[in-house]
Amino acid sequence: MTSTPDLPEHDGSDLAELREEIDALKAIPHEEIVNPLPKNLEEREPEAEPTDAIGSEKWDDGEPERSGS
Repeated sequence: MTSTPDLPEHDGSDLAELREEIDALKAIPHEEIVNPLPKNLEEREPEAEPTDAIGSEKWDDGEPERSGS
C-alpha cells in the first residue's frame, strides 16, 4: 500500500543554486583540483626575459686584466 504525501511534488526550483555550483566546479580543470597552485605563488612568479640565441654571444679573445698585480 502506498500513501500520497501531504506536500505537492517537488518542482526542482531550489536546485538551481546547486546546479550553478556544480557547473562552476566542472569548469575547473582536473589538474587544478588535484594539485592547486596558491594564488600568491602565481603572482610572485617571475616574468620571462628574452635571451640571446645559443652561440650568438661575443667573447673577447684577450685574457681579462687583473688589478693590483
